[in-house]
Amino acid sequence: MEKINRRKFILAGAAGLAGLTFAGKGYGHIYPLSNDVMVDKVKFGESGLTVSRIAMGTGTRGYNNSSNMTRLGMDKFVQLARHAYERGIRFYDMAEGYGSMPFVAESIKGLPRENITLLSKIWTYEDGSDRIEPVPQFLDRFRKAANTDYFDVILMHCLQQGNWNETRKHYMDGLSKAKQDGIVKAIGVSCHDKGALETAAESPWVDVIMARINPFGTMMDGTPDEIKAIIAKAVQNGKGVIGMKIFGEGKNVSEEERTQSIQFNMTQTNIHCMTLGCETEAEMDDAITKVMSFV
Repeated sequence: MEKINRRKFILAGAAGLAGLTFAGKGYGHIYPLSNDVMVDKVKFGESGLTVSRIAMGTGTRGYNNSSNMTRLGMDKFVQLARHAYERGIRFYDMAEGYGSMPFVAESIKGLPRENITLLSKIWTYEDGSDRIEPVPQFLDRFRKAANTDYFDVILMHCLQQGNWNETRKHYMDGLSKAKQDGIVKAIGVSCHDKGALETAAESPWVDVIMARINPFGTMMDGTPDEIKAIIAKAVQNGKGVIGMKIFGEGKNVSEEERTQSIQFNMTQTNIHCMTLGCETEAEMDDAITKVMSFV
């Protein structure tokens, strides 16, 4: 009998369910996943964390303290987040701007906190110490919203300038103190600019980077090859790297594009994990099938 590898087994299982097609927003040919396929965990650079290879994104089209996920309503959000947990996704990517922290808090009630990775983000301004509340107040409010004593990861959100390490020192100092006090385990940045990403890759302050990466160049900060090279440098320097905008925030969601993007990220980049903004269980299962086929 021919031995079948994991990738062939998973893809064959999905193909065998081809008659059960789900229609998501812009998605076609989405097949349910066998319940025995679980997302694995990976060492997250030198951050000291181990995280699931997929994070549940909660910020697709996030604005005004809401997102496509929170606009599902609490009950549907919790059902989706619990489904993620049952499939091995133990990493939840949040931000205040998405309004998702209370939703995740409700979703993880009763689950062992030590098995879960919680990431959130703070908005910052250039030399902005007096424009918004101090970092300790930010984090106290965030911890209350997420119903947690600590965060595994806090990122400075949506950095768009290469000199952020000079203009955000107030926040950096506050987050370093929070890390020292055990309120945060790892700190870093979410980048929306090539220069910001290059600075993050070299900065000794950074534990974790979130970078926009897909094979199409959609909503990215450089060409795929340019961003791949910066990510490789970041990983070489011990950073944990999360890929985001894997499907171009819903702009590259055909069956061929989804497969192409996940294959690209799993085989051609150095990212440790990826955050995926799935809005249905079917979309999530389809993504898990594709990701795990390349493990």
